[in-house]
Amino acid sequence: MTEPNVSQPAPASRGRLKLILIMLVFLAPIVAAGVLTLSGWQPTGKGNGQPIQPQRSFADVRIDLAKGGTYAWRDSEPRLTLVALPGPDCSTSCISTLELMRNARITLNRNADRLRLLYVGKPPATQPVVMNDWTVGADVAGKLETFRPTQPDTVSAVLVESNTTALSLYPAGFDPSGLRKDMQKVIR
Repeated sequence: MTEPNVSQPAPASRGRLKLILIMLVFLAPIVAAGVLTLSGWQPTGKGNGQPIQPQRSFADVRIDLAKGGTYAWRDSEPRLTLVALPGPDCSTSCISTLELMRNARITLNRNADRLRLLYVGKPPATQPVVMNDWTVGADVAGKLETFRPTQPDTVSAVLVESNTTALSLYPAGFDPSGLRKDMQKVIR
């Protein structure tokens, strides 16, 4: 009985074929990303706050603390700062938002210590328990006034990176749950 004439690929050819397949597996995502970028598509990954453009550093912003001293933007360890800037007459609505901001920090669980809360302005007339979690200070030079709301009983917020770069602005009327989501993305 005669065997059909079937040629087997040489072992070197099989090795090259495997190498080419492995290279294609790693090269395909890079090519796909290049095609998507050249076609103009970019992932959004949009945060809930408004980006601060142009970026600015808060290193030269002096905050005099109510308990004495000045606020140190750069801490001994990398920690972000959530700056609350109340409008005139911070009362019911403003205090409620401050409480939700504090609660957003609490939801960070073990990472809650990586966020500091700074209240810049005159504290509410009735000091609620919520203010116990905030460091209170004053911007004597008025460098943060562009971020402060002008409507009564409102509050805006600025999230500041540990290197003193302002990341995003949450203007008066912002959604505190959106702030919480942004903080969970940034603080890990």
